[in-house]
Amino acid sequence: MITKVINVHKTYGSRESRVTALNGVSLDINDGDYISIIGPSGSGKTTLLSLIGCLIHPSKGDVYYNKNRVSDISEEELCILRGQEIGFVFQFTDLLSNLNVLENVLVPVIFNDGQISLKKQYAKELLERLGLGYCMYAKTNFLSGGERQRVAIARAMINRPRLILADEPTGDLDAKTSELIIKLFNEFNSEGVTIILITHNRNFADNAKNIYQMGEGRIQKILK
Repeated sequence: MITKVINVHKTYGSRESRVTALNGVSLDINDGDYISIIGPSGSGKTTLLSLIGCLIHPSKGDVYYNKNRVSDISEEELCILRGQEIGFVFQFTDLLSNLNVLENVLVPVIFNDGQISLKKQYAKELLERLGLGYCMYAKTNFLSGGERQRVAIARAMINRPRLILADEPTGDLDAKTSELIIKLFNEFNSEGVTIILITHNRNFADNAKNIYQMGEGRIQKILK
């Protein structure tokens, strides 16, 4: 098992303006899982993904990663864990415009082990696989939205993570590019990478082995 979420609650704000994002969520995530999480905006999907990715801590309840309680892990150790084991893909790619495509893919290596020369060939292989070999030396501000998202996926995969967390990665993309992105996630999962995908598109969600529907900060239904 990679992650275990046990009855987590998450609230934001002071007593007068408190917002409950999660209200008692439990979830087990095992190696090789492919999970889709669907639900309306404000249902707690992104907050849950942030907890699973060790980006935030719950207000109540526990999150375990590799059988270790996340709240007991130092921030330095969490940074190493996120860099080595978790890849993040968001709707907004946040690429660095002053770097070219290949350099953007290699950014996590700088903050992880610094072995850029050893990872550069793998970065090139990832870009070729994602259909971006022709633009690996181009600056990212010249890329289309679909190209930028594929660069972000390569960046997420560069350290060969066990777990990919994807939050609406196709939200601003056309249908053809969106289908390509989902196809890539299917391929990575078939190679053993655990995928957790947040999406509003039920057709894309159906690619997963399990589908959870969230609402009002809870998992309301298991659809698959």
